[in-house]
Amino acid sequence: MNFEQIITEIDGMTLHEKINAINELKIALHEISPFRDNPVDCVVWVRSDSVNANDYNPNSVAPPEMRLLETSILNDGYTQPIVTWKNKKDSLEVIDGFHRNRVGKECKEVNEKILGYLPVVTIRDSQTDKNNRIASTIRHNRARGKHKVDAMSDIIIELKNRNWTNKRVAKELGMEEDEILRLCQITGLAELFSDKDFSNSWDIEGSSPDDFEFEQLDDENITHDENGVITMNTSDPNRVFHTYDKWECHRAGFYATKREGMTKAQCEEFYSEFLSDISRFSRALYGVTTEWENSCEHYLTNVSMNRIAWLGQAAVCFDSGIPSCFCGGYNLLSEEQQTKANKKALEYLNSWLKNRGMDTVTLEDAMTVRKSTLY
Repeated sequence: MNFEQIITEIDGMTLHEKINAINELKIALHEISPFRDNPVDCVVWVRSDSVNANDYNPNSVAPPEMRLLETSILNDGYTQPIVTWKNKKDSLEVIDGFHRNRVGKECKEVNEKILGYLPVVTIRDSQTDKNNRIASTIRHNRARGKHKVDAMSDIIIELKNRNWTNKRVAKELGMEEDEILRLCQITGLAELFSDKDFSNSWDIEGSSPDDFEFEQLDDENITHDENGVITMNTSDPNRVFHTYDKWECHRAGFYATKREGMTKAQCEEFYSEFLSDISRFSRALYGVTTEWENSCEHYLTNVSMNRIAWLGQAAVCFDSGIPSCFCGGYNLLSEEQQTKANKKALEYLNSWLKNRGMDTVTLEDAMTVRKSTLY
């Protein structure tokens, strides 16, 4: 059968048969194309109900822009396909084209013009891992200059929880490492770098992106129990890991960047006054070590961080909701006041350790800061 005969045969088919045949022809040509490594080399039309949105897209389009996109598609047609991948449910999930997908489904006039179909390309097989799909979505969005900071923060959480280092996140998303760090600080995501936030001065300022590098988890690091997954440092069987969503301190505002109604100076002054009031500080320490179970397990079993600093910051947050970013107030204390506060925090740390059958520690051990082998 020659080319003209193929065209004639396809032209005589019903609508859906014709679309399927043209798609098959495109795919066959794509397989021998010198450009087959490029998804755009093979745009096919699929039923719109077979294309599903992803749950992580940080791109946001305001209503006026959505209307403009709708007008553009009505007047110019689809000039860009929707980038997809075939998921385990054998349906197509959007990687790029979230709003082109919406317009094609939600705008009745557009839907009628494209006969209930959508133009799609399929991303390379090497890019179908979720980490790579997320990175691809963000690269597309950033190339157009459209991505939401708050949604980007959720993406950073996703990738960091999947053990991506700052360096890898920066490379894959086209970001600078200090941009990632600023995003985490601005949006209250300092928990992603918690093992390196606490210094002997209790002050987290002055850190650089290079300070936050952690080894990836592997099967040897992971222990499963009846409550889920607890991750341990293989060199320290007492190390317990909880994801940030389980931390009571996170929900209490420990990683917020401001305290409503208070200036930075007022927050730091409160920090100083609170830590110097040993009775009040003691009550808050008791609350932290008895009520913040997951937070204490995550932080107080980590011998690579300053646990005294964390307890002090946690106590202030527990008592007043003031975030840890104002911990510079510790430096307003006299040396004698600092010593008293440190000793009181050590008392509660050792009580917490002892109640769990763990060895007590000295102040020097509790304030040790060294590079963490595991986040």
